[in-house]
Amino acid sequence: MEALPELYAIFQGEVATVTEYGAFIKIPGCRKQGLVHRTHMSSCRVDKPSEIVDVGDKVWVKLIGKEMKDDKLKLSLSMKVVNQGTGKDLDPNNVSLDQDERKKRMFRDYTSQKITLEAVLNTVCKKCGCKGHFAKECFMQPGGTKYTLIPEEEEEEVAAGGYERDRKASTAEDSSKKRKKDHSERISWEESSLWLLNA
Repeated sequence: MEALPELYAIFQGEVATVTEYGAFIKIPGCRKQGLVHRTHMSSCRVDKPSEIVDVGDKVWVKLIGKEMKDDKLKLSLSMKVVNQGTGKDLDPNNVSLDQDERKKRMFRDYTSQKITLEAVLNTVCKKCGCKGHFAKECFMQPGGTKYTLIPEEEEEEVAAGGYERDRKASTAEDSSKKRKKDHSERISWEESSLWLLNA
C-alpha cells in the first residue's frame, strides 16, 4: 500500500481535474487523489470551482478526512484552512473543521424530521377574543382585523355559527363608527363655515 499523508497533514498538490462540485488533487508520492469539495475551497461561497482553480495549478491542502467507501479509500482535502501563499495552517487546532462537521451533522439530523404543529394553548385572548394565545402575545390593533386559528374539521360546524354572528356584530359596529365620524366631520365643517361668515 502506498504511503499516504497523516490525517491533518499539509502538503502541496497539483490539480488533476475540476468538476462542478470540487477539484481532485494529486497527492505527491502516490497515485491517489483527494477531493477538495467546493465548500472547502474558500471561506467565501464558491459556486463554480473552475473560477478558483485550473488543471495543473499547485495548491496547498490539508488532509481532513479518510473514509472507506465501496472498498475504496476516499480522501477529503481542504484549501480554506491553509494559507495558499505560504502553506501555513490557518486552523492548527481544527476548530473550524470541527464546526463545519457539527453543522453538517445537525443539518443531517433534522432533514428527516417533519415539522408538525403541536398542541394549541387552550385559552382565549382577553384582548381580541381569539383562541390559542395570551393577551401579552396578541398583535391585534384596536379596531383592526381579527385573525384566528383554522379550526379542526370537527370544530368547523360549531365555529361556523359563531363566525357568522361575529361578522354581523363587527359590521354593525363599523357602520355605527362611520356614522359618528361623518356626523362629527359635518359639524366641524359647519362651524368653520359660520366662522368665515362672521369674519
